Amino acid sequence: MFGKKALMDNLGRNLDRARDKRNALAFKRDALASDVTTLSAQIAELEARLSDEKDRLERERVVGEIEGMKKRLKETAKTFAPAIGGLCDATQTVAAIVPEARELNSYLLAVGTEVDTVIDFLLRELERQAAAVRAGQATPDLPQSASKAPRGTKNNDRLLRFPTWLRRNEEEKKMDTDQRSVAA
Repeated sequence: MFGKKALMDNLGRNLDRARDKRNALAFKRDALASDVTTLSAQIAELEARLSDEKDRLERERVVGEIEGMKKRLKETAKTFAPAIGGLCDATQTVAAIVPEARELNSYLLAVGTEVDTVIDFLLRELERQAAAVRAGQATPDLPQSASKAPRGTKNNDRLLRFPTWLRRNEEEKKMDTDQRSVAA
């Protein structure tokens, strides 16, 4: 019997050690599960902060581009107004010799006034859009092509078309004089 009792005691100790190991592993498992839950919550918080920061940076980028557009528009308008004024002065001088220049002068004044009105509207609208983006009320949807628009391009085609408008009046007068001479 002595051998059976020692075997039973040995088995009992082994069973107690196995239970202790199981309990220790269960405690570690519970601790790891708690750590995983904590880490998952921290990851979700960091992802939310990262998303907020990306949104803020995108809004700042868009606002910066809008401000750049406003600055470019203002600078261009500053050079446009004196050019129109100079043309008006020149056409007034020319009108003393060529009466048709008065028509160009009035056209230039109308264009200058209209451009000034539209530029003021555009500047106010750009400021409104920038304020909405800053406040997070507007989605910063600035097309990539708008931010990469060429800055120094000059549309010479428009300049070439403008004199044809003047030539049209000259051609009409020439046709009138030709018709009069044919009729005579």
